[in-house]
Amino acid sequence: MGRAGAGAGPGCWLLCWGWLLAAGHLRGAEAGCGRRGSPRCCPGRNNACADLSGPGAPCYCDTHCEKTGDCCEDYPGVCQRAAVHCVVGSWGPWRECSSLCGVGSQDRTRQVTVPPRNGGTPCPDLKQRRGCFGENPACDTAQEVAKILPDSFKRDFKDPWRRPHMLVKEKQPSYCVYFRLKQVGAACRLHSWSSQLMRERRVCVECRPDAVGSRARCKGDGLEGARTFWTATSIAGCQGSWIQESLHENCVCPPLSLIFV
Repeated sequence: MGRAGAGAGPGCWLLCWGWLLAAGHLRGAEAGCGRRGSPRCCPGRNNACADLSGPGAPCYCDTHCEKTGDCCEDYPGVCQRAAVHCVVGSWGPWRECSSLCGVGSQDRTRQVTVPPRNGGTPCPDLKQRRGCFGENPACDTAQEVAKILPDSFKRDFKDPWRRPHMLVKEKQPSYCVYFRLKQVGAACRLHSWSSQLMRERRVCVECRPDAVGSRARCKGDGLEGARTFWTATSIAGCQGSWIQESLHENCVCPPLSLIFV
């Protein structure tokens, strides 16, 4: 009876140990990527994409587990087989140079045709940028430097001493150009009229018939949206840059404005 009891003890122990091994194996089989909901696999590094494997140790179903070596046992079969890699289309054409004249930049783009899923290869860059040099046909105009004076220097066309060629130009109407000041030299602060020239201020410059050149326009009137340069004729060192916002034909600037010289 004692031997029997002694014999029963080891047999029971072996039976229990086998059952525990089987239970551990079942737990390992039930764990892993195959038991996760959809999507079963996670792109990148995602510590929440984990499960318990073996003796309660975590294993992972994210793509980073391949680098760290802690993937779940069924990761290759479940995740890599189900992974959909990113597919992109061809590059589109280069856009126009951002600068009409001089150094600028341009870019081109492409679209994603198949987004990545289940830990597939992520998409490459979808936008490229490169430098360019704007060569608009009107660039010669943009390179001119405007010479300006306050509108108090407007000529009186009733002056009997005006020259004959001015009689012809008088028939041409004035036009107005609105600029946004971007740079103003320090010397401009030394005089009353030029001290009103300040950065980001909008100014109106009138092109009068007596200032029109051979191309029927005032020199330095610029290009819309382009940065050009100006200088105050009567003040040494008073100069800067501006951007043309608009041009209006048959126009006269309001009082206390500027004129082209």
